[in-house]
Amino acid sequence: MRQTGAALLAAMLTVALVATFAATSLWQQWGSIEVERAERQRLQVNWMLAGALDWSRLIMREDGRTSGSTDHLNEPWAMVLKEARLSTFLAADQNNTAAVDLGDALDAFLSGTVQDAYAKMNVSNLLVNGAIDQQQKARFGRLFETLGIQPSELELLCTGLLQSQGTTQTLQNPGLLPLKPQRFRQLTWLGINPVTLKRLEPYATLLPTATPVNLNTAPAEVLYAVVSGLDMARARQAVQARAAAPFTDLAKAASVLGVVPSTLVANQHAVASRAFFVYGRMRIEEISLQEISLVERDGTQTKTLWRERVVLPPATASPLQ
Repeated sequence: MRQTGAALLAAMLTVALVATFAATSLWQQWGSIEVERAERQRLQVNWMLAGALDWSRLIMREDGRTSGSTDHLNEPWAMVLKEARLSTFLAADQNNTAAVDLGDALDAFLSGTVQDAYAKMNVSNLLVNGAIDQQQKARFGRLFETLGIQPSELELLCTGLLQSQGTTQTLQNPGLLPLKPQRFRQLTWLGINPVTLKRLEPYATLLPTATPVNLNTAPAEVLYAVVSGLDMARARQAVQARAAAPFTDLAKAASVLGVVPSTLVANQHAVASRAFFVYGRMRIEEISLQEISLVERDGTQTKTLWRERVVLPPATASPLQ
């Protein structure tokens, strides 16, 4: 009887061990499958976002070939790609004769847009030969006033820009030397309030070098800030007028804006652009990944200056506007 009980106990222990080993093996296998699935999704997202960037560069290259003298909001590059299911693009590819497995693409959504970097005021314009340009500072002052931002924020911005260049004052105390911002959001390194940057974001940017403002794409607030003698009412009228007939040159722009031609200067005002922000967003289930690229165009040649990707929280995972 004792031998029978011991044998039964041994059998139960053996079954328990086998079940434990099987469960552990199954768990490890499931974990490996999930890791492989996540890695495959990551690679697919990378390919799709890279393809979207290449497609936008192709559009800008073609635009430079056909209408390189002007850039305005009626051109193909300015059209917003609303969020669409990825399988829609794959099914519409008539050149793809191979069998396409749309299973992984059913829950993937792609959206994107191209924005003219010259449509905004460039913070880099404030610095000329290591000093603050007072004319540019006055223009930013008009923008700050229009947006209801305190003048002290502009003073803080100018001081921070000088310090980030390593002026004599900051070199006396290197420990206080701020890092030089490379992106617009990094202006907080200079002490700028994040709320101020959020308010400025639609109208200002930070580019590697000084740039003019494209009068064909700039919003009314920017036109008012960068064109001397222009009032806000006339700036809004000009935005409406250019929608029907974009400015072909600075003389035409001056006529519509109601200012003398000498008010518009070639290195500060333009009707074409050479830099564009490309936004691409891929959403898979509850996860959204956004890629932002700065693309420089010289004639029909395009070059990506930088690219960065961010994972968006579900609260902001909505289609690009």
